[in-house]
Amino acid sequence: MKEDAYMAMALTLARKGLGTTSPNPMVGALVIKGQRIVGKGFHKKAGEAHAEVIALNEAGEQARGSTLVVNLEPCCHTEKRTPPCVDAVIKAGVKKVIVAMFDPHPMVSGKGVEALRKAGMEVKVGLLSEEARRLNEVFVTYHEKRRPFFLMKAAVSLDGKIATKMGESKWISNEESRAYANRLRSISDGVLVGINTVILDNPMLVPKGSRPKRYPVRIVLDSKLRIPLGCDLVKTAAQYRTIVVTLPDARQDKGERLAGLGVEVIRVAAGDSGRVALPGLCEELRKREITSVLVEGGGEVNGGFLREGLFDKVVLFYGPMFVGGVRAAGLVSGKGVDFLKDSYKVDVVSVKRLGDNICVEGYVHGNH
Repeated sequence: MKEDAYMAMALTLARKGLGTTSPNPMVGALVIKGQRIVGKGFHKKAGEAHAEVIALNEAGEQARGSTLVVNLEPCCHTEKRTPPCVDAVIKAGVKKVIVAMFDPHPMVSGKGVEALRKAGMEVKVGLLSEEARRLNEVFVTYHEKRRPFFLMKAAVSLDGKIATKMGESKWISNEESRAYANRLRSISDGVLVGINTVILDNPMLVPKGSRPKRYPVRIVLDSKLRIPLGCDLVKTAAQYRTIVVTLPDARQDKGERLAGLGVEVIRVAAGDSGRVALPGLCEELRKREITSVLVEGGGEVNGGFLREGLFDKVVLFYGPMFVGGVRAAGLVSGKGVDFLKDSYKVDVVSVKRLGDNICVEGYVHGNH
């Protein structure tokens, strides 16, 4: 087999950790001796053994003089829950290491590869690097941009509406689309909505099904602390982690009552709009190691994230209908742009049918 075929296998192995490794990356590793795979492993969960160590342990004595193929630079820092992988690779007597990409973590970036080379190993970097970056786009964004990866998810009519003028939105999308959206929730660290969505829809914001991979943190943007104490989010806050983000001067008494019910209240300074400043929100989420956020907000929330250049990706489910009406809620509201040259461009990477729905996925680029 060629080296790129082995790396493709390592990437496939790594993907098995989707939804369970955060705040760590997804990593897969193979130990090759001659033309045989003598060890393989993937990182299953933060705090547990890394892929390289699992693969080397499986290989045992056969690791001596072998080639290690891994989709991310082996770690070399000690300020974490597991020992550095570089030490294990050196100790095992590996001869050559093939790495897809450098680790964007500032404590590792380039240092792991340098340590391996100093130990006398041949190290090759860059094989299937684009695929490797795409696989760990959340981890890359978290360290390179120092904020969570934000994904806009919405069900939209063909004329761009997310609800009727009466606020009705159930259901623009079909069951297949909702199942897909449910999977997105189960692999995200957080799910975010604005207060209007809470008041209108009283959502639970948890993945449905018997055994989701995990439950994301539920996050509500609520500048004036209008969240009803009797809503489902508050009533279940002791069971599912719930964060309400508000302004410093919002009702202190209400904040204390929410905290008493298990809600984590975060106070963030106001931005130009008089609402919670989104860069401040990013800072608070990063402090809590929330690396990815599924944004299921209304037009105002979507508009705010777009204006701040915070959306990394969009997943839109188009239902086969027109809603119409100037007062019907649109996907993005706010000021908007005056000229098309200033619009927010999307690189569409996937268009697929889900029953009678059309799912469009793409990456937003160009910060304003």
